[in-house]
Amino acid sequence: MSEWGNCRLGVGSDLSGDGKCAAYDRDAVALRRDLDMEDDWPWRYDTLSCGQQKRLQVACALWQRPDLLVMDEPTNHVDVPTREAVTAALARFKGVGLLISHDRALLDALCSQCLFMAAGQVTVRPGGYSQGRGQGELERKTALRQREQAKREKKRLAGEAQRRREEASRAAGMRSCRNLDPKDHSGKERVKLAVYTGKDGVAGKLSSRMESRLSRAEETLAQVKVEKRYDGDLWMRAEPSARKVLYRQPEMTLALGERQLLVPPLSIGNTDHIALTGPNGAGKTTLVSEVARRIDPTARVLVIPQEPTAEQYRDALSRLASLDSRSRGRVLAVAAALNSDPDRLVEGERTSPGEMRKLMLGLGILDEPELIIMDEPSNYLDLHSVEALERLLAAFPGALLLVSHDAALLEATTSVCWEISESSPETSVLTVGWR
Repeated sequence: MSEWGNCRLGVGSDLSGDGKCAAYDRDAVALRRDLDMEDDWPWRYDTLSCGQQKRLQVACALWQRPDLLVMDEPTNHVDVPTREAVTAALARFKGVGLLISHDRALLDALCSQCLFMAAGQVTVRPGGYSQGRGQGELERKTALRQREQAKREKKRLAGEAQRRREEASRAAGMRSCRNLDPKDHSGKERVKLAVYTGKDGVAGKLSSRMESRLSRAEETLAQVKVEKRYDGDLWMRAEPSARKVLYRQPEMTLALGERQLLVPPLSIGNTDHIALTGPNGAGKTTLVSEVARRIDPTARVLVIPQEPTAEQYRDALSRLASLDSRSRGRVLAVAAALNSDPDRLVEGERTSPGEMRKLMLGLGILDEPELIIMDEPSNYLDLHSVEALERLLAAFPGALLLVSHDAALLEATTSVCWEISESSPETSVLTVGWR
C-alpha cells in the first residue's frame, strides 16, 4: 500500500499520485493478505470497484495504527466478501473505534456499546446494535405502559375533580341567603352556623386539592415520551395474483461483458419472496432486468431501481402532485410508515435518493402490484427506515424479488434464495435454494 509520509490517511482520502513508494513491512503485508488486495491498487485507485476502494481505504487507515479510528459507513455499496474482509480487519484493531454505520451485522460484530439518536435525544446502551435495540424496545414497552397508566389516572382524577367542583358550587350557593324566604329565620341561622364553623369551605378546599392532583397527573403524562411508530396495515387492498406462477423461463445464458452468467430454469410463484445475492459485478442487476423484460406484460409489476434516474424523479413527483387527496394520503402514509417526513416529499426539491424510493414504493402500492422488484432497497436508508421497510415487505402478500447484500433484511423478508457465485474467471452460475 502507499506510504504517504506525514499525510494522515483515512476513509475518503485521495489515494492517487505518482512517485509514491509502497510499504512492505509486516503490517502492510498482513493487511494486503487479509483484505485480499493487489500491490498495484494504490496506483490505479480510480479504476477500482467501490468494494476494492473501500478495502484500500481501510487498509491505509489501519496501517497507521491510530489511537482513535473513526469510520463512516465503511461497508456502504460493498458486496458480502468485502463486508466480511473489512469486518475481520476492523475487529483486529486494538485502539478506540468510533463507527458510524447502518450495517447491523457490522455493528453487532464490532461494537461494545451503541449511541442511539432519535427525536432529538441521545441514548447510550451497552452491546452491539441488536442488544441495544432490544433494550430500546423494552424501554418503549415500559413507556407505553406508563403512558397508559398515566392516561387512566388523569381520566379518573378529571372525573373526581369535576364532581368536587360541582360540590363546591353547591356549597357556595348554600352560603348565600339571597334565595331564602325573608321569614326563613332557621335557614339563615344554618347558613350563619356553617360560615362560623368553616364547614361551608370544606368542599371548596377539597376541590382545590383535586385540581392540584389533576395538574400533577397531566404533567406526568406529558413527561412520558414514546417513540412514534406507524403500525397500520398498508396492504389492505393487496392480494396475491390469481395466477399461481407469475414468471417461468427455461435455462439460459446471459452475457456480462467478457463474462457470462449461467441461469437454470427459474419460476416465480404468486407468493414467493425471493432474495437475489452475489458479489458485485456478478450479474444481479442484469438478471433482474431480464426477468422484468420477460415477464407477462399483463402482470402488475413494481420495479424500484437502486439509483432512480432524473426522469423517474420528475415522474414520481409529478404523479404525487396530480393525485386526489385520498390517494395522496395513502402514499404519504407509506412514507410515514418508512420513517420519513411526508412534508419533505410534498416539497419535492429536497427529496433524497432514499426518500425517492420510499415515494416510488408508495405510488406503486396504489397500483396494487402482484410482484415487487427492488434493487438494494436499504441503500441510503437509516436503520429505523430499514427496519420499517422490513416490516412492510415481510407483510406483502404478493411476490417479492429483492437484490441486496443486507443479510438481516433478506432473512426477515424472504424465504427463497437465488445466489450467484463464480465458477471460473469467465463464468458465474446462479443456484436456487430455500432459507
